[in-house]
Amino acid sequence: MIRLQRTGRKNDPSYRFVVTDKKNSASGGKFLEILGAHTPKTDEIILKAERIKYWLSVGAQASDTVHNHLVKNGIIEGKKKNVLPKKSPTTKKKQKK
Repeated sequence: MIRLQRTGRKNDPSYRFVVTDKKNSASGGKFLEILGAHTPKTDEIILKAERIKYWLSVGAQASDTVHNHLVKNGIIEGKKKNVLPKKSPTTKKKQKK
């Protein structure tokens, strides 16, 4: 699985794109290869496109957020996935008189 791994200090996040087994936790530190980096404060994204295409070709699946970054940077084609939680519709409570 290709997913993001948080690195960096408190209040100064940066993320790595890593290949890991799906069973490993996201913050576990166990990964096979670093495929890139993302710094949200400066909106800087560094990706190894050839290695990402290789891992996708051998069966690795990208998480939804990683998939959106790959589509945005033109590494893969497709539509972006919705990563925001679905909110349940609000219901009106009966008012007492």
